[in-house]
Amino acid sequence: MNNPLDFTGRAVLITGGSAGIGRRLAERFLAAGADVMICSRSVPEDLPAHAGRSAAHIVADVRDAESVARLVQGAAARLGRLDVLINNAGGSPYALAADASPRFLDKIIQLNLTAPLLLSQQANAVMQEQEGGGVILNVTSVSGTRPSPGTAAYGAAKAGLINLTATLAVEWAPRVRVCAITAGLIATEKAHMHYGSAAGIAAAAGTVPLGRLGVPDDVADAALFLSSPLASYISGVDLTLHGGGAAPAFLTAVQAAMRGS
Repeated sequence: MNNPLDFTGRAVLITGGSAGIGRRLAERFLAAGADVMICSRSVPEDLPAHAGRSAAHIVADVRDAESVARLVQGAAARLGRLDVLINNAGGSPYALAADASPRFLDKIIQLNLTAPLLLSQQANAVMQEQEGGGVILNVTSVSGTRPSPGTAAYGAAKAGLINLTATLAVEWAPRVRVCAITAGLIATEKAHMHYGSAAGIAAAAGTVPLGRLGVPDDVADAALFLSSPLASYISGVDLTLHGGGAAPAFLTAVQAAMRGS
């Protein structure tokens, strides 16, 4: 039996693939045999690699429609086809909703919602015309499924991206499958920016039922599965990776009160 997780001869484009989750996605798809291209707004110091094979790279601003068109068309031309697009680029600095400027809000929504739509449009145009179609994966966040204080625009954009995933899965079927991967608390090299010191990271991990933060490999495992023939009947779904979520705040408060009484 052929290995369904062998991506030899398949082409994968990953946005934001030079660091964090995106870099690990690139490394794992390279290890699975895929031809991988990543993009970022500047040239990284080193490219994701595995066993002597490196990802290709294109400088692109995914918020700009013309840049996106050049990116996807360039990736398809260089790799020969485009089997998987992973919309991974995103994020937001902390800003309370009452203080966020219109320009700030616009930039956050462009990066986290408009950019994935623009990229998906371009990728779909390629995938619809090639043998075997293709897969589009949107990396989203639990901020899109729960309150997101301090990152309101980001949470709203990610909620929109989850809805967009379901809609595109209907519009572009049967040749293109579209799925979302909703990440919970993930420990990357920038974890300290979100959780502070090692003690803060440990405290955050303590809120997760499985007892740890997620790691980029958890997202990569999900992406490999959803892109593979093992998931050939899966589309329009939101696969949530959050280690069981978090206990309801009222329950935590009640338990603390009972211990103190």
